[in-house]
Amino acid sequence: MFIDNIDIYVKAGNGGNGAVSFHREKYVSAGGPDGGDGGRGGNIILKVDNGANTLLAFRYKRKFVAENGGDGMTGKMHGKNGKDVTVLVPPGTIVRDKESGRIIHDMATSDELVLCRGGRGGWGNRHFATPTRQIPRFAKGGTKGEERTVILELKMLAEVGLIGFPNVGKSSILSRISAAKPKIANYHFTTLSPNLGVVPVREGKGFLAADIPGLIEGASEGAGLGHAFLRHVDRCRLLLHVVDVAATDGRSPAEDVDKIDRELHNYSERLAQRPQIIVANKIDSADEESEEYRAFMDKVRELGREVIFVSAATGEGLDTLVSRTAEVLRELPPLTVYDAEISPEEDALTSTASAKETTVRREGGKFVVEGEWLYNFMGQINFGDYESLNFFQRVLDKNGVIAKLREAGVEEGDTVSIYDFEFDFVY
Repeated sequence: MFIDNIDIYVKAGNGGNGAVSFHREKYVSAGGPDGGDGGRGGNIILKVDNGANTLLAFRYKRKFVAENGGDGMTGKMHGKNGKDVTVLVPPGTIVRDKESGRIIHDMATSDELVLCRGGRGGWGNRHFATPTRQIPRFAKGGTKGEERTVILELKMLAEVGLIGFPNVGKSSILSRISAAKPKIANYHFTTLSPNLGVVPVREGKGFLAADIPGLIEGASEGAGLGHAFLRHVDRCRLLLHVVDVAATDGRSPAEDVDKIDRELHNYSERLAQRPQIIVANKIDSADEESEEYRAFMDKVRELGREVIFVSAATGEGLDTLVSRTAEVLRELPPLTVYDAEISPEEDALTSTASAKETTVRREGGKFVVEGEWLYNFMGQINFGDYESLNFFQRVLDKNGVIAKLREAGVEEGDTVSIYDFEFDFVY
């Protein structure tokens, strides 16, 4: 079974709580607070598995939860950090936010992605001792780990896609030019999933080719198998449009070209404009005097496309096809990579499942800001780093916190308090 689109739920571990403890030792008076800090929660990490080409592993396991951090202990002992959970995905997997459908990351650009960050461990009571508060009987709780539901969508990293009607010889050609061993039989829909093969080239670097199954008329609307697999030619730099030039199934080769072109156009205008080479297969059985053959040649000339005549059965023309494909690839732009459609500021808000409710109240001379999402988010910020602070400010602005402060009457120079982090309002 081939699976290339699936939803999964991921949750990073919560941070451990800080400990409330006091040093007790014989002959040592007033030992003071010694509560340790909580451990960091485990992250959810996506990692590329170069040996996989399907999302089948997620059919029965769609929930991934990392370990929580351990609580702090006496004697200033730090709680255990939670173990990270690594989720393996095939190369070319696109990660989308389930709620908005927008792209979070394209795994074609990196081998690893921290999808959800674990919560920060809370401080033990030793951090809260001051000359005037020498016996703090409180500690800070750990923050929650990020959680979200995402869509994993596989778009294969093949540079070349073999497209065409069923039974025209796509799998046969792939098996002859690469080491791939797809199922080959004389009936429609023999191939039920894309097959990948590395095609060696004498002149230098080879290329990765994919046999895309099930394209028929109406595929872009879901007919046959084509709708499910058209996404796998999205990244292809070059399309090899395979046509049965011998018309062994009784179809017109010229009409086949038009129909497949129409399906590509209906699915994606950008895909329809991708460079194509017409691969006229079964030339060993073709009748060059037939009406179908002449109509096919007229169609090729009309479209102005290059055509290469081959026979997957005898091997005729396959060397020419491989060398010409490699030559064209050298002149084409690099593989398609999809940019993230969610900014880091939006992502920070999306990855927290709790409601984004924020309250602002005036307490004496301070403006106090509270919200569960804000408490958890602050656990991800390094307040000693300038860039991290700027990021924190952008998230506050994006989520409307700055606007709520203004509505509450804050002015330049007023003190704002967000969970023990205080700053002067300057905007």
